[in-house]
Amino acid sequence: MSQSIRSQVDLIREAFHYQNRFDGTTMVFKVDFPVTEDPGFPYLMKDLALLARTGIRVVIIPGSKEWIDSVLREYGIVSTYAGSTRITTEAAIPFVKMAAFNVATRYMTGLSADRADAVIGNFVRARGLGVVNGTDMAHTGTVDKILVNPLRRILDLGMIPILPCIGWSATGKPYNVPSDEIALAASAALGAVKLFIISVEKGLRPDRYRIPESIQLGENDRIIRLTPQEAEQILEQNRENRESGGEDKPLNEIDLALRASKAGVERVHLVDGREEGAVLRELFSNLGAGTMVYGDEYESIRPLKTKDIADVLRLMEPLMQQGVLLRRTAEDVQERKDDYAVFEIDGSVHACAALHDWGDAQGEIAAIATDPAYGHMGLGRRLVRYLADRAQKQGFQRVFVLTTKTQDWFEFLGFKEVPLSSLPERKRAYYDKDRKSKIFALDIQ
Repeated sequence: MSQSIRSQVDLIREAFHYQNRFDGTTMVFKVDFPVTEDPGFPYLMKDLALLARTGIRVVIIPGSKEWIDSVLREYGIVSTYAGSTRITTEAAIPFVKMAAFNVATRYMTGLSADRADAVIGNFVRARGLGVVNGTDMAHTGTVDKILVNPLRRILDLGMIPILPCIGWSATGKPYNVPSDEIALAASAALGAVKLFIISVEKGLRPDRYRIPESIQLGENDRIIRLTPQEAEQILEQNRENRESGGEDKPLNEIDLALRASKAGVERVHLVDGREEGAVLRELFSNLGAGTMVYGDEYESIRPLKTKDIADVLRLMEPLMQQGVLLRRTAEDVQERKDDYAVFEIDGSVHACAALHDWGDAQGEIAAIATDPAYGHMGLGRRLVRYLADRAQKQGFQRVFVLTTKTQDWFEFLGFKEVPLSSLPERKRAYYDKDRKSKIFALDIQ
């Protein structure tokens, strides 16, 4: 098989893996208005319709700011602002509603062209901002509640709800609500696994912003992924950009992603909506096409301490008896203590794993053990990912495992079987030919 064909096959496998993983999950797509005027907008609608047909529960939040500006100018209504927030007057609100629903209808039209059923509705309960620092914000509001039950009924029918930037009070009073707020509230209320922020921005680049050196950059200096802590670092180091007046869209997107992560959204993706297929590439490939901000699933992982060794051996003992793990003593663990990481919950160790450096830019992930009572939490998977990330930061090119019982699990995590000859020479010298462990590796560079 040629390298080109192999790459295509690997990409297809990758896509099917992610599709199976996300089947039945909810994803929110917040799309800035300029994307709707880009020639590639119909392709974005085609991709969102495709996701809905494959079992993903798609929710769309259209941004309308620029179109609202245009409509208000056309009717001679001047917008005033309190900071970056539009003051929506009594005279303006009918035209704001008209503009917001006009934009939402563009999505309905685009989705209908691809045979996807969609509903525009009043799913946002809002309340007015009232008087802020002496300024009456009139019909400018904030999210009071997302009406989750009707949204879920629509999603259960395989339809796509569209939430324009209008909310209503309990008495039916309309308010102009920022689409960012609606996207954040909807993602949290619906338990979305992903929030996509789709704009016409190319994102943060080191030639325009201060980017911490520890952050991984990809092709064209694209930031591939950020932890919430790294996102906070970026906002702090570029604070003057936001305080100097005007709107810094890339930093605002990072701020929204950070808030969504703190609200419990597992992954937030910042994507340039002008790139055809960018959403699909970001969703269904490891390399992605934008920037991902992901919740810190490693926050409970820490280095092994000497006092943990007894707990670690307790976790390993059943697996050592079954022959899943090689037998280790307290002295063995102590000798390589710095290689180990543990997963701590409420002060107790419930999982462990180790990363051993064998040279040749390869590391072995070993000694994986979890408390069976916590098996549903995926602690072993999270430790493997943590150690793979650590190996990457240490300059390793790949990690490998030796296993006699758990090859299916490692394959699920993306590892592929490799021959003994691919291991570093030092590790080959220690390989137990009688045990006949299978070898699986994961490229990380």
